[in-house]
Parts: sequence; C-alpha cells; structure tokens
Amino acid sequence: MPLKIFKRGGVWHYRGTVAGRRLRRSTGTANKEIANRLAAEIEDKAWKCRLDGPGSILTFAQAAIRYRAAGKSTRYLAAVEDYWRDTLVKDIKPGAIKDAARALYPQASAATRNRQAITPMVAIINHAAEAELCARIRVKHFKVDTKSKKPATLEWVRAFMQHSSPQLGGLALFMFLTGARISEALAVSWDDVDMRDKTVLIRQTKLGNERRAHLPQSLIVALANIPRSNSTARVFWYSHRAACFKMWNRAIKAANIERLSYHSCRHGYATAMLRAGIDPVTVAKLGGWKSTRHLFETYGHALDDRTVTDLISGTPQTQPTHQSARNPRKMGTS
Repeated sequence: MPLKIFKRGGVWHYRGTVAGRRLRRSTGTANKEIANRLAAEIEDKAWKCRLDGPGSILTFAQAAIRYRAAGKSTRYLAAVEDYWRDTLVKDIKPGAIKDAARALYPQASAATRNRQAITPMVAIINHAAEAELCARIRVKHFKVDTKSKKPATLEWVRAFMQHSSPQLGGLALFMFLTGARISEALAVSWDDVDMRDKTVLIRQTKLGNERRAHLPQSLIVALANIPRSNSTARVFWYSHRAACFKMWNRAIKAANIERLSYHSCRHGYATAMLRAGIDPVTVAKLGGWKSTRHLFETYGHALDDRTVTDLISGTPQTQPTHQSARNPRKMGTS
C-alpha cells in the first residue's frame, strides 16, 4: 500500500507499507502539498533502498549520526557534517574529500587538513561501511613536510625549574616524566594524585581514555612544593595552555636555555625512554601513544655518534653520553 497522508493535530502524517516495510511518521508540516511531496520522496527512497541497497539512500548526515551514536570521538565532526549535510555517501569520492578539506581549511597546513578534515570524513564513512551500509573509502592524505622536533632533556627541565614558579616548573617536570600532553597535564586535579601509591590519573585527550602514570620521587617532591590554590583544584593552576605561555617563555629567557615548546617535554620523555633501552611497546603504553609506529616515526631519533655500533660488537663504550642514556635512573625516569 503506497504512503497516504492524514492530518492529526494540525500536522500532516504519512503511513503505509512500501517494499515490505511499514512506514508511519509525521511530516512536520501543516501544508498538505509539502506533506504529499515529502511522502512521495520517502516512498521513493524506500524503494531505492529495497532495489539498490541501503547505500543508494545513505546520506553523510545519517552516517554521522550513526558514528556519534556509537560513542566515537566527536572532535572536528561539526565542520565536516555541516559541509556534506545530506549529500549521498555514494557520491562522495576521494577527490571530493580532498577538495572539502581545502575548502574547510584554506589557510591551514597539510597536517591540519589531514587531521581535521580527511580523517573524520573517512572515519564516518568507513564506520557506516562496517555495517554494510556503503562501500569503504580510502583517501590519500596530503603530503606533510616533517620537521625535526627538538626534545627536552632532564638538564633543560632542571634549568627551567630554577627560573620558574613551583607550579610552572612542576608542570614541565610532570610532562617530561609522565609523557603527558599539555592539555592532559593541565586537567590533572589533586584528586587524581595519589602520593602514597606514587601514581597519577591522566585523562588522555586524544585517545579518549585514561591511564595511570608512575610518579618518580623527584616529581613527588616537585608536586609537594606546589601551593594548593584556593580558587581551583587543578594541580598546576592554569586553566588552559595560553594562560602560562608568557611565563613559560619568560622562564626560558631567564634560564638562558633553548626555546622549546610544551610538547618538547613529552617528546623528551619518549626520546629518553627509547634511548634508555625501554622497548617501544612499553613506551607507547606508558606514555599514552596509540601505536608504536607513530612513536617511531615521530620520536625515534638517530644518535649522531657513529661509535654506537660498538654496542653490538662487544667493544667497551667510551662515550659517557651513551652510558647515561642507557641508565634510566640517571635520566630521572626511575
């Protein structure tokens, strides 16, 4: 029975059986002509779904709703949802996705376009593909010019701490010894810190889960020296990364050390752990990295000293830097 419309409470509804499916819902309009058109469109979609498969009528908006309902990360979704709206997923090709990334972020870097446009678009479509609602899609990312990231060292952090407040110096040491991102570190409250157990709960912003990190003794001392703020339960006081930016650079200038970013401390954690001989699987788990591949590509640096090959030939090492790098206690990561 084709869809028929009927009026209830001043609003037109439709009902009927199309392609074996019982359909009944409000059109959301009091205009009979519009209601008839909507009912005809819904009937047409129902037949297409029956004859050509669900992929013939699936819109990006519908796929996005499924993605959100599954509890997936909603980061960067709003912009791509607004761009595609009711575009049929079957009509969205790889080239169109790259064009969308350029349109959404015309002045952004390739890395930003990849992260904030291509990745969420592909994730939404492929999530629907897992339910066999459409075909999977693969999109080649924009080429990113990788820049060598300078890692902080324990010596750098110590010099920084000497010319900064207890909470700012503690923040740098915290990121260096736990591998926390700046956003994760600033979100830590005193309730997350267990001094007796020597652990801290870190809520991982990128992965959407939590991990417990060990607190080395030097970090416990640094945390103990931070005054408890009356206005906030945050350990490091600052509400967001911009709030301590000027003070961060001022401390660097006062210490007369190389200007490094917040992330250099997390970078230093990974670099020091890898060079200390800790296996990458453990480093990735303890530092909150999603994969060892990302860890290697981003943080695995080659040592400049050619004599490092003596390590596999049994020749005694003469370079003290390698000896200290292989000793986690000397690196302050015990």
